[in-house]
Amino acid sequence: MIKRPSRLVRFLSKTGETLLGSPSPCFKDATLVKGCGPWRPGAARELTLAPDPQQQIHSLLTPIPNAPAIFCVGLNYKKHAKEAKMELPRFPVFFLKNPASICGPGDDIKIPRVASTNEVDFEGELAIVIGPRPVKNVSPEDALDFVLGYTSANDVSARRWQGKKGGGQWARGKSFDTFCPLGPSLLLQQSGFDPDNLKIETRLNGETMQSSSTADMNFNVPSLISFLSESTTLLPGTVILTGTPEGVGYAREPPVFFKVGDKVEVEIDGIGVLENTVVEEEVGEHGAKQVWSHALGKMIDP
Repeated sequence: MIKRPSRLVRFLSKTGETLLGSPSPCFKDATLVKGCGPWRPGAARELTLAPDPQQQIHSLLTPIPNAPAIFCVGLNYKKHAKEAKMELPRFPVFFLKNPASICGPGDDIKIPRVASTNEVDFEGELAIVIGPRPVKNVSPEDALDFVLGYTSANDVSARRWQGKKGGGQWARGKSFDTFCPLGPSLLLQQSGFDPDNLKIETRLNGETMQSSSTADMNFNVPSLISFLSESTTLLPGTVILTGTPEGVGYAREPPVFFKVGDKVEVEIDGIGVLENTVVEEEVGEHGAKQVWSHALGKMIDP
């Protein structure tokens, strides 16, 4: 009998290998998939589990290392629009986020040197991953056939740059390096799975800041994919952040922003806990030091 994984993780083994497997509930080890070659979203639905013993997970990597594009939806939760004192949009409000902003579970979120100490904020979100083939002009009824799976995301945002400093364009304040943690697993789309009724929670230093359900979304997952694919090709591996629920830091009284040393967690049903620590960006004498490449699984020159 062929066994296929229901969710996947990319991880480093104890020997430093970058591997792909189906994780245990505690994310301590994983059953490898057959072949376990380079990660290709187009082949994910054909993966089968290997009969080999489980491999111990040394550290988790982002499940989507090379997204061709990241699309984000603004004001897509009814209660979030209310706390922001804004009208619900008639059509989905999309903006782009720099794919180089992706980082993984356990990686540091770095407060940029150009940001103030009171502006970087959290946004827990459900992320759609397109695949295994490109999609264009799809109907809402057929949209889930083009979903590879789902992961948790933190749409980290520098609010001053999101507003005046970024010229009023949201993308600039959300595209700094490390501003798109994804993980810890990729929950594969399966027949009958409903992404529009998942519990989503964001915690800051153990305190619950956001607690909601994807059922509160103004535009559900199929309608978002259909709208975005109109006369537009979405390539395999494209990530779509579906919006954040109420409870974001800037809307609180008093406002809550990241401080160095903070630990932030995003948890969504079936995906696991995406945890990151907040640090300050470090810059060497002649610019940035080496950076971690999730695709290569090693440090590289920037």
